[in-house]
Amino acid sequence: MLMIEHDVIIVGGGLAGSRAAVAIAQTNPNLSVGLISKVHPIRSHSVAAQGGIAAALKNVDAHDDWLTHAFDTVKGSDYLADQDAVEILTKSAAEVIIDLEHLGVLFSRAEDGRIAQRAFGGHTNSRACYAADKTGHAILHELVMNLLRLGTKVYQEWYVMRLIYEEGEVKGLVAYCLETGAIEVFKAKAVLFATGGYGRVFNTTSNDYSSTGDGLCLTAIAGLPLQDMEFVQFHPTGLYPVGVLISEAVRGEGAYLINDLGERFMGNYAISKNKMELSPRDITSRNIAQEIREGRGINGGAYVHLDVRHLGKEKIISRIPFAREEGMRMLGIDCIDRPLPIRPTVHYSMGGIPTNIDCQVIGVDSQPIAGFFASGECACLSVHGANRLGANSLLECVVFGKRSGEKVAEYASDRPMPKFDPTIYQREAESKNKKLLTHQGNTRIAELRQALQDLTTEHCGIFRDRTSLTEGLEKLQGLKHRYAEDLHLDDRGEVFNMELTAALELGSLLTVGEIIMTSALSRQESRGAHSRSDYPNRDDSNYLQHSLGYLDGNTVKTAFRPVNLSLQAVDRDRFTPQERKY
Repeated sequence: MLMIEHDVIIVGGGLAGSRAAVAIAQTNPNLSVGLISKVHPIRSHSVAAQGGIAAALKNVDAHDDWLTHAFDTVKGSDYLADQDAVEILTKSAAEVIIDLEHLGVLFSRAEDGRIAQRAFGGHTNSRACYAADKTGHAILHELVMNLLRLGTKVYQEWYVMRLIYEEGEVKGLVAYCLETGAIEVFKAKAVLFATGGYGRVFNTTSNDYSSTGDGLCLTAIAGLPLQDMEFVQFHPTGLYPVGVLISEAVRGEGAYLINDLGERFMGNYAISKNKMELSPRDITSRNIAQEIREGRGINGGAYVHLDVRHLGKEKIISRIPFAREEGMRMLGIDCIDRPLPIRPTVHYSMGGIPTNIDCQVIGVDSQPIAGFFASGECACLSVHGANRLGANSLLECVVFGKRSGEKVAEYASDRPMPKFDPTIYQREAESKNKKLLTHQGNTRIAELRQALQDLTTEHCGIFRDRTSLTEGLEKLQGLKHRYAEDLHLDDRGEVFNMELTAALELGSLLTVGEIIMTSALSRQESRGAHSRSDYPNRDDSNYLQHSLGYLDGNTVKTAFRPVNLSLQAVDRDRFTPQERKY
């Protein structure tokens, strides 16, 4: 049977995938590149990134440098970040900002014409470059225009159903076309996953509806591990009750967090009294959650206030216009006149598909998997460790999106096209869709998805313990059984069947949710975004390691691997693990 062939296939059209496509064309324009995205690339979740992209440009603070940026990143990670990857991230930052500017990105400017930079939580210096509070939008639009200009073939609104992994090598994938219902087998010398995060595993999230962890699920089903999945970042300022993000740029511009007593309560906690509202996200989220738990939410409710009224109308409109628009659009609140109700919302996945610094996916034994690469939020290098600093995610997508494209281009330039029989893979995918479309169960997708999201939020939220996690995993087995045996789809058509897509995504959410909770149960300490009330302290002697969660049949198993500490040789005083203090 015929297959669709490309030298390289990229899955995901957000910042990492788009930057990789541009890099491949720049490195070797003779390579055939196909980019598959389940939405139009411009609708990728990267477009929602607001606050900024970090780089030591020194436009605001002449004393900034890459090493200070690296230290902030490692310290913010609670020392779980791989320091060799952090060195590449921070050393490359200034270069990629200039590169983006040359590709057409319109950054906000200081009065002297240089790229403007603002303060961000956990950063020593003002180093977040931005385009008002629509930074991801500005970058993604230019990258997509450039990849189209350079000849990348885009398969938009295709859903990838299977990673073809044979004989220790990734050889291609199987994808379903939403427009026609056709299932096609793709063959390639290399596959790059840039599929984003999995915020929709939880019930309150800033993530797009498409952030369902599909790439991570496909990797796990292939028998490969996922790394550090217990580290789920709650952004401190999700608009209550909808969960939509109010950017960290708002606190970077000087917003206050206020409790029901009218206090700027961040000053009441020893770990945040110096940085106040610009403390790292894990600390700020826990403090807000603690205020709410102790009854100091506004009117005793489940939220606190984010107050920008003191900034003045002109600054609000010029610096944080989108935050103001969101408040008015979602709640009818104009932050010029009234504070915004906020509470933590699931925002980012520090964990993901483990890779080395060349973006090659690695197995449980830390050895690279032939033909398989990953970058962006779906990957775990790890440059964020247990907690990501704001403005470092866009930076990771651009730095390692570019690097992954260059490495993939080198890899594919002298590799033969792999050989395999596509028939079995196509038949398997067709059978899977047919079963979902014809099964006469009683459980609707929305009901089961809500049950999963409520379960993970209740049993694996900001605060966790053994009892809650164990109970959650037991309940999850029941949800998996209902998914397999009792699902019901009303739409039985094949063309643009969004219910079928939602059913496939729900399978991803169940798999990823189970690995998150199992990994959280195995890490018996508190570190960064992972807070165990039964193990309240960090335990470097046992857990200064990356966790690995992988499928063995229908069971999730865990293992660990060491953290890279190479920057200790550069500055032992700062890069040797120590207690986090701000």
